[in-house]
Amino acid sequence: MGILGDIKMYGRFAWGLRGFLQNTITLEEARETVRRRLAERETNFLRLVERGIFGYPRSPYLPLLKMAGCQFGDIQKMVKDRGLEDTLRALREAGVYVTFEEFKGRESIERNGRVIPVEARDFDNPYLSQCYQTESGGSTGAGTRVSIDLEHIASVAYKTMIAFAAHDVLYAPMALWRGILPVGTGISNILETARFASFPLKWFTYTRNKGLRASVKYSLANHYIITLGRMFGAPFPRPEMVSLDQAAVVARWASKTLETHAACLIRAGVSQAVRICVAAREEGLDLTGAAFNGGGEPPTPAKVNQITGAGARWIPNYSFVEAGRIGMGCARPADGNDVHFFSDFLALIQYPRRVPGAVITVDAFCFTTLLATSPKILLNVESDDYGVIENRSCGCPLEAVGFTQHLRHIYSFRKLTGEGVTLVGGEMIHILEEILPARFGGSPLDYQLMEEEDEKGITRLTLLISPKLEIADEKAVIQVVLEAMGRSSVAAESARTIWSQAKTLQIKRIAPILTSRGKLMTLHVAQRSGRLST
Repeated sequence: MGILGDIKMYGRFAWGLRGFLQNTITLEEARETVRRRLAERETNFLRLVERGIFGYPRSPYLPLLKMAGCQFGDIQKMVKDRGLEDTLRALREAGVYVTFEEFKGRESIERNGRVIPVEARDFDNPYLSQCYQTESGGSTGAGTRVSIDLEHIASVAYKTMIAFAAHDVLYAPMALWRGILPVGTGISNILETARFASFPLKWFTYTRNKGLRASVKYSLANHYIITLGRMFGAPFPRPEMVSLDQAAVVARWASKTLETHAACLIRAGVSQAVRICVAAREEGLDLTGAAFNGGGEPPTPAKVNQITGAGARWIPNYSFVEAGRIGMGCARPADGNDVHFFSDFLALIQYPRRVPGAVITVDAFCFTTLLATSPKILLNVESDDYGVIENRSCGCPLEAVGFTQHLRHIYSFRKLTGEGVTLVGGEMIHILEEILPARFGGSPLDYQLMEEEDEKGITRLTLLISPKLEIADEKAVIQVVLEAMGRSSVAAESARTIWSQAKTLQIKRIAPILTSRGKLMTLHVAQRSGRLST
């Protein structure tokens, strides 16, 4: 987008922000809106398909529907006769779906010998008025630029308000440890809670803009949005730089806040929440009464134990920028990764998907957008994730409003593929985050598996261990890993055999590598052939 386009975009933002901030919502209004959307799911889906796909000649879904011999009238009839989810399954069976790599514009769509070139922007909602732009996290590649507008933020705010009320943190003193633009989480979090007149007291950030041009552009954008909000009477906080190794700063804020308040809320990624809690214990701070809300990576049992061990609570999010917030933590959870699926604005089915480079099949998540406020139009789009969908009664306020489906054990099916052997789910996570810290010390933040190619092009797996840990015998670490794999599963035993013979697993005493958005992924894929694949 050029300078003129930026000026127009932020002009639209300024035009709409005053009304956005003035027309705040109540908890009862939020609940009624969600109930109405749930009752109108099929109608909303058909309206979006009619206008956003069949009414948009450039839609990348049109060739797929044409190959499936499906017109809009066919979809209408299927929804009426079979319901929404069964219709989506039938479309998926007929080849109407988009993989994660296709959706990101990294691969062309290929079906039945036909190639359909696509770019990430081809999936943009053509009727969305762009107010500002963010970038997705880029966990598996370069980030994707996404247009967000105030209507989309407002549609998310209803569910966030209900969830915060369910967890008794609505209007609790709040802080963020989030990125600044082009990372959209900070600004989005601020605008989202502003919709129900709740504002963070602090905005800590661990990101800096890289490059002079980007730095100037996005620094001005951040300053513009915050200043504009303050002009309209909203106390938007200004970001304060707190690097990832300064987590104690956030821990001290929480501890001090809890001296005068019964609770406080910190919105941060999983790894950042763990860092804060580790720092709190190192400084002897009690975080009882604090709640952490965030996502960005799987909240594994070891990570959640680090948070609860400091006296705090964990409220998980599940989201990706292109779709919005998919779910938020149950108030009576089965575990630390138990989220209620927000089915008022998304539909979700599962479909068997072979993991690339392996013979393993997982039940991949396929998402479809239902509301016209979504920044992207999704029709059976894979999120690169899989997990468990449960229909169970938990008795929490999120169920009472109509969110009856739970998502649990959510993992990416690509991120644990290395050395030609895929370890699905929590096999290596359990070893890296529980077994190794218990045996050699440290926390889940101190261990990471990295896949890289050596000078001969041979794939090597390196176990990164933080140099702050004192380990006398590094070979013992490798032995513990291999022995634990042998007790895990058939796939892990296969990997153990291959890695032992090839002497694949090596150790480097460097700190685990974070993504550009501060995420700590269990498997880090190093840059190769000039292509960033982290």
